[in-house]
Amino acid sequence: MTISDSELVLRVTSSNDQVAFQQLVERHQAAIRGFLRRLAAGDCGTADDLAQETFLMAYRKLHTFKSSGSLLSWLHTIAYRQFLQHTRKHARQQVMAEPPDQGHDPRQSMDSEILAQRLLGFVSPEERACLTLAYSAGMSHPEIGKVTGFPLGTVKSHIQRGKQKLQRWLKDHDHSISKHKEAHGA
Repeated sequence: MTISDSELVLRVTSSNDQVAFQQLVERHQAAIRGFLRRLAAGDCGTADDLAQETFLMAYRKLHTFKSSGSLLSWLHTIAYRQFLQHTRKHARQQVMAEPPDQGHDPRQSMDSEILAQRLLGFVSPEERACLTLAYSAGMSHPEIGKVTGFPLGTVKSHIQRGKQKLQRWLKDHDHSISKHKEAHGA
């Protein structure tokens, strides 16, 4: 029998049940790490560090979680804030992997997931967060607003602008992708 998140949270907050917290971490770790890897444009080391910080913060603040909400959305909020804090601390506008080499087809040497992570490096951190929450986490625009703290209109704008930037990049690089396919019989 699977114990609900609410029951596990209650066990942790009422009796400091470490096993219950470990179950929460195991249940949600993959989603949070994946989210942070996309925000960090594939920088796995940074994403893993931020995931650890996310769960440490969640443990410290678990008593503030309102059981009427989704624990996973709450964890996404903490993860996003950890990401923002990290970017500010390192005095950069964006934390991103090196963009794909524009002289060759990026699909040649990496699978589509890695390509997607690297392409997200071409959009702002805010656009990246909104796109990731919408398309990877499957959140609605109002849910994204709760996680990021952005007004609904801003969420929609970030998603639209991010999609336009990605579409423009793909269009600009389509000719090299097509040539690669022709040369390799794909």
